[in-house]
Amino acid sequence: MALRGFQAMTKRSVTKGLLAEPSGSALRGPTKGAIMNKINQCKQWVQSHADVILDLIRIYLGLGLFIKGIYFMAHRELLEPLLRASENEQFIQAAVAHYVIPVHLLGGLMLALGILTRVAALVQIPIVAGAVFYVHMPKAMLVEPRQSFEFSALVLFLLTMFFIFGGGRWSVDYYLSRKTELKAQAVASS
Repeated sequence: MALRGFQAMTKRSVTKGLLAEPSGSALRGPTKGAIMNKINQCKQWVQSHADVILDLIRIYLGLGLFIKGIYFMAHRELLEPLLRASENEQFIQAAVAHYVIPVHLLGGLMLALGILTRVAALVQIPIVAGAVFYVHMPKAMLVEPRQSFEFSALVLFLLTMFFIFGGGRWSVDYYLSRKTELKAQAVASS
């Protein structure tokens, strides 16, 4: 009885292309057509949900900046070489302690949650631009294993994009704007 059920299941699998032909007993992987079909389905999903992808990037960027703020707070000694390169050492130290770290912490959380996204991105831009042009650009021709210049430039680009386009559908900004729009519509229809 169980053998007949297994044979029937195997026969159905062979006709669907999941198993090798009856002459071979090894399992066969999915066909090229099935793989391309899955890839096309994923591509269509990404195209129809582009705003979700951008929101996930915004959340990831915000969390990364928040973690970078914690890292700067815990490892101030790593910032010393950067501070020594400056002529006005006291100003730079105060700026790092009172601007860079809090902006990375608070601004990163604001970006991740989508609260005042444009403001959060705007206050981060001078810090990252300084990192790109003042810290990493002079060393751009050197081969570094961390590729800090490229990463900082990418973060600067993403912050600029979120400053221009805003938070997206999965943000507190979007929720609050929708709530305001619904109230305005309710008042207008009354």
